[in-house]
Amino acid sequence: MSLRVRLLAAGCLMAALAPLAFSGMVFPRADVASYSGNTAPRVFLGFDTNDYPGDAALPALRRTFSFAGFWLNQPPGGASVSWTQKRQILRRNGFGFLLLFNGRLERQLKNPRRATALGSSDALAAVRTAAREGFHPGTIIFLDQEEGGEMEPAQMAYLLSWIDGVIAAHFRAGIYCSAIPAPAGKGHMVITAADIRRHAGNRRIAFFVYNDACPPSPGCATSNDPPQPSASGVPFASVWQFAQSPRRRQYTARCSATYDPNGNCYPPGLRHGAVVLDLDSADSPNPSAGG
Repeated sequence: MSLRVRLLAAGCLMAALAPLAFSGMVFPRADVASYSGNTAPRVFLGFDTNDYPGDAALPALRRTFSFAGFWLNQPPGGASVSWTQKRQILRRNGFGFLLLFNGRLERQLKNPRRATALGSSDALAAVRTAAREGFHPGTIIFLDQEEGGEMEPAQMAYLLSWIDGVIAAHFRAGIYCSAIPAPAGKGHMVITAADIRRHAGNRRIAFFVYNDACPPSPGCATSNDPPQPSASGVPFASVWQFAQSPRRRQYTARCSATYDPNGNCYPPGLRHGAVVLDLDSADSPNPSAGG
């Protein structure tokens, strides 16, 4: 159910942006949820899961988590989009958002020309869906890049085209990708996040990185002191997915005791097995608002 890769915290909230028209639609003025409390820098704990956990589970989840992943399209391996029209109830329960859009696999891209076209059309789909769900311009949408390692030309063409399309629509672009070093041939290693950042030039991108290896990951730990995103191995990351369900045994042997015996992460305060999730830390309680 979790975000997948092959290989492998409070900041200030964005100011409200004026109404903006795009492709025949008018976007509403920003209405980011307000957060109060200690203004000292903090790290915030969140979760993501493919399937919406249900309205009844939200109060118990909010006792532990500051933000939730919110899928705009069908998540990897998912059978449906269950997060549709759930923004308002999540807001009422005090959650911030980690807005996610599932991208394409390399085999779907074929070549850079096709990849560029798909990136543009997927960016349009992402911002239209985000607007329909009530998210405002300036919100960060994170593209789920499922495949790790060094990006092939078609993959990079797709990513950059998607990023440019989202930015042109006055939203902000983010990427979910691997922070785990992967072989790149001739004895070299590459971290996907660094590879993408290098090719992106001066584009402004937020990075949501994945690294469940223990260490640096603490494993399936829902403490009041979540790890800094910069401790993921990617110093410029703003969000870190540090635990997945089910756990990958080859990376998590040193923190296996933090997971359920069946390998999954479960939240405290809910019936066992009711919600299976991945754990994330961020430098904002509302990562997609641009902390």
